[in-house]
Amino acid sequence: MPVMIEKKLKTDSANRAYSPWDHAMAQMNAAAKKIGLNESILKKIAYCKRALIVSIPVKMDDGRVEVFEGYRVHHNVVRGPAKGGIRYHPDVNLEEIKALAFWMTMKCAVMNLPYGGAKGGVRVDPKKLSLGELERLTRRYTSEISILIGPDRDIPAPDMYTNAQTMAWIMDTYSMSVGYSAPGVVTGKPLEIGGSYGRFEATGRGVVVTVEEAFKQNGWKLPGATAAIQGFGNAGSVAAKLLSLAGVKVIAVSDSKGGVICPQGLDAERLMAIKAKGGRVSDYDGKNVSVVTNAELLETPCDILVPAAMEEQITSQNASRLKAKLIAEAANGPTTPEADEILWKKNVFILPDILANAGGVTVSYFEWVQDIQSYSWTEDEVNARLGELMRSAFHTVHQTAQQNNVHMRLAAHMVALKRVAQATEIRGIYP
Repeated sequence: MPVMIEKKLKTDSANRAYSPWDHAMAQMNAAAKKIGLNESILKKIAYCKRALIVSIPVKMDDGRVEVFEGYRVHHNVVRGPAKGGIRYHPDVNLEEIKALAFWMTMKCAVMNLPYGGAKGGVRVDPKKLSLGELERLTRRYTSEISILIGPDRDIPAPDMYTNAQTMAWIMDTYSMSVGYSAPGVVTGKPLEIGGSYGRFEATGRGVVVTVEEAFKQNGWKLPGATAAIQGFGNAGSVAAKLLSLAGVKVIAVSDSKGGVICPQGLDAERLMAIKAKGGRVSDYDGKNVSVVTNAELLETPCDILVPAAMEEQITSQNASRLKAKLIAEAANGPTTPEADEILWKKNVFILPDILANAGGVTVSYFEWVQDIQSYSWTEDEVNARLGELMRSAFHTVHQTAQQNNVHMRLAAHMVALKRVAQATEIRGIYP
């Protein structure tokens, strides 16, 4: 039976009383109940198709050997090949990767992309490894998961603390094993080896497109609005830059070491330059700039809050103190189910992760299609197609929310789960 979490939880992820997988299953069960999903179909979707755990021995620069643990999980592939990022982080674990794979299934379905959901990760602190050690780690991890990945089977992409160079190493390692160049095995690659224009900015751009649509739908004015952004990696930094260009005043930003706040607004380009040089967000200085913790940033009075860091940052412990009128989830799973209910009662408009941050996988799909066709699109074409799909998905989800009097997250999962369930029923069970 699927994991059911329907009663009020005594506690939530503020003290890790239940896992990210439980968190994901709670969302699934709520959506299944609303759409009246057949129990047999629900049972099938509630289990991951396969999960691989691998050991990764790596020769370090000083000659010693360290062994790291890696994972690759396929949650569901009824709608197409598995798709999902690879993250390097010291807290990576199987339950987290399973949850992230589930959310990828839902994300691809809500965007109506012909993919299933996957995720991968290595339990490692990449900041402690040299570039050579990272390359050797990546190549060995790729060789270990090569039994699962392939252009028609499972297509990885960058995630937390991985990037285009990581994808290049994966592509090269896989290509060497099959004897020919296979650019379609990963997305988020450098342009020189089959990457797509617009891929780096895609996740942040998708966040901003959904914010713009939400503001229009609610009759709010975007120019002059204020924003706080937790996390200043790829998604957070691009979102900050594009929100600033749209006339939004970004007043608070943080990274893993803390952040800064300035009522008069922060210069996103300057922050990006600091990070590019290996600095921290807290290195930003200026008039009326003060230091803020990640926890304090979430409670900053603002119009738009963008959680763009780790999962489970907004919980029952802090949700009542949030002061934003709109939350755009650039991170995966940043809000727990209990926090959702608190924010719903406070009339906070949430753009859920499987919608708001789907720009990355959408342009990854574009990149994959370009690789298959051996044909490149222009950046304007990529951005235009991304905007079209993001706006279409937003309005489908928003209409579902309005018709069923539910919040946007539940509506998004209803749309996605219905599509996965229909594909599951049509395909049937083999043998």
